[in-house]
Amino acid sequence: MISLLMITNDPVTAKEAVACGVNRIFVDLEQLGKKERQSGRDTWMSHHSLADVSNIRAVIPEHELLVRVDPLNQFSAGEIDEVISRGADFIMLPMFRSVDEVSRVRDLIDGRVGFIPLVETVSAMDVSGKVAGMAGVTELYLGLNDLHLDRKQTFMFEPLVDGSVERFSDMCRSNEMPFGFGGIARMSEGSIPGKLVLSEHVRMGSSRVILSRTFQREEGGEDWGIFAQEVQRLREEEARLEGTTSDTLEGNRKEIELRVSDQVAKMKAELSS
Repeated sequence: MISLLMITNDPVTAKEAVACGVNRIFVDLEQLGKKERQSGRDTWMSHHSLADVSNIRAVIPEHELLVRVDPLNQFSAGEIDEVISRGADFIMLPMFRSVDEVSRVRDLIDGRVGFIPLVETVSAMDVSGKVAGMAGVTELYLGLNDLHLDRKQTFMFEPLVDGSVERFSDMCRSNEMPFGFGGIARMSEGSIPGKLVLSEHVRMGSSRVILSRTFQREEGGEDWGIFAQEVQRLREEEARLEGTTSDTLEGNRKEIELRVSDQVAKMKAELSS
């Protein structure tokens, strides 16, 4: 079963989400360089704080808590110690470009919690095989948004159809490394519908995925009954896909290729108009 992650710093949201079937809450402390990388794009920017780690830990004592820290910098040792002391179960390292960066953060963590390097640059993709073989690395995650920006691509899901995610998943499986990638919308929503993205997770053996902002969107406020229904729909579709044929999964992959191609063409036309 795929582990469902949700980004939030709100204790009420975190508590309700895990009650509805979310497996892991994700507090996002990353700020260094993110505003510059994603300037002008419709992407979510975090305003989470260290206090949020403690607040979330207090309301989900029995569930997993992941914290994304800043890229490696002169203050990383203190930040990592503080995050661990506040109750994180996993630390995610964003925007690394070398094995040395991963090794240094691994040493700072020193086995106290799980360690998830976030592969989201071309350089990180190039060294991901070595990272997957490192002691102390417990999972890998592939970030499609920053990766497509680093590759100067037009649409976030292009790495899903150009072979990048396929090569990454093959490498992780060969190293017996748990992995996930990207985000997923509700099953019938999204520029690439969630059910098609989920099909690729099943086909490639992914075991983690981040629920997109659409899972938390309701006019007039949060409706946790609808949220729970959407999570249940995802689980039902996951079970259906697990039991289907490889031909069906391959057909879904080809449909994604067509949809991505159409979306890229549309976005390029809008940029040139």
